Amino acid sequence: MSIATTLRTALMSMGANKLRAGLTLLGIVIGVAAVISLMSIGRGAQQAITDRISALGTNLLFVQPGAASQGNVFLGQGSASTLTLEDANALLDPIFAPSVAAVAPELRSSGQVVAGRNNTFTQVIGVTPSYTSVRNVAVGSGDFIARGHVDNRSEVVVLGSSVSETLFGFRDPVGQSVRISGRRFKVIGVLESQGGGAFGSFDDQVLVPITTAYYRLGAQRTPQGGVAVQTISVQVRDAGAMDAAVAEVSTVLRLRHRIIDEDDFTINSQQETIEALEETTNTFVVFLGAIASISLLVGGIGIMNIMLVSVTERTREIGIRKAMGAKRKDILLQFVFEATLLSLGGGMVGVVTGLGLSRLLDGRSLGGQSFQTVASGDIAVLALVVSAAIGLFFGIYPAMRAAALHPIDALRHE
Repeated sequence: MSIATTLRTALMSMGANKLRAGLTLLGIVIGVAAVISLMSIGRGAQQAITDRISALGTNLLFVQPGAASQGNVFLGQGSASTLTLEDANALLDPIFAPSVAAVAPELRSSGQVVAGRNNTFTQVIGVTPSYTSVRNVAVGSGDFIARGHVDNRSEVVVLGSSVSETLFGFRDPVGQSVRISGRRFKVIGVLESQGGGAFGSFDDQVLVPITTAYYRLGAQRTPQGGVAVQTISVQVRDAGAMDAAVAEVSTVLRLRHRIIDEDDFTINSQQETIEALEETTNTFVVFLGAIASISLLVGGIGIMNIMLVSVTERTREIGIRKAMGAKRKDILLQFVFEATLLSLGGGMVGVVTGLGLSRLLDGRSLGGQSFQTVASGDIAVLALVVSAAIGLFFGIYPAMRAAALHPIDALRHE
């Protein structure tokens, strides 16, 4: 019996029970559509995070206080910062650090920001004027923090867009006053919206002069004295000079801190941050795919169930075919083809449905969070291959049962 004849027979058998075949196929459709749509959402979230960090520039280094490593274990930042504002200014020396273009020291804390009857708890970041260029942020209205504000420890603040909306609605807050941790600050500007997503918003922050954050809002002291900073963002003149910049920054800080053995700071590049986040979010994407794959497994069990029922119902038919000369291989192939066709057909419909759902969800907002989806061909191909493999796997046992039937026993079956 030829393959074409076996395939045609399988199609005719499926056509004789259209409703049952359709319901069985529906389980695979739902499973494949779930895999594609959920993995598209996961990859979309991954892409959004990567793009947002990449937008800051790939030529950035982040210097943070804390010992470098002991063996393979990295130590966290201690209770006292080892970096100061003077350290950041020293990195601008064109002789010792010619690869450094600009620096943006930061001092982070959190506090209650109050305006009239409205209030919000948010990040309060002490910065310098170079923050806008180094971290690639723009002022939507008003002005940014100037050098005079830093020198005079001025109580001025630049609001993130979401904080501005929470406190002032659609009114322009420039010139208004807010209270941060009980102290009165004048609003001098509002940042442009940088967008938010499923992993939080970068607009939920307020910026103050770094000296004001240290002296007015309270901060940790440093062993060396001076204004403590938690991070120094270093903008390198050229992406190809990253290694040279790391060496220069390390040399300057070691000289300033009189370090002989172990460094009291760590240096990470923007690219390392992106790679670490991609590794983390890849786990998240795989986890979403694994959850969705459970529905594919349920669909495969449904195929096995229907095929076992089909073998029982068609026992006499199998006996007649064997009595007329059909070989065991022919019966086996027919039932395997039926199971695979059901699964593959459901997989194809599921791919179309999943891609449609991904496109439909792209850019949609749910619960205040915006979905970004990335539907790629490899996900669709993988889901289709897995669906066909599931049909083959779950169809083997019913097919072997059908092929093993003795013709006389099958003909006697009622």
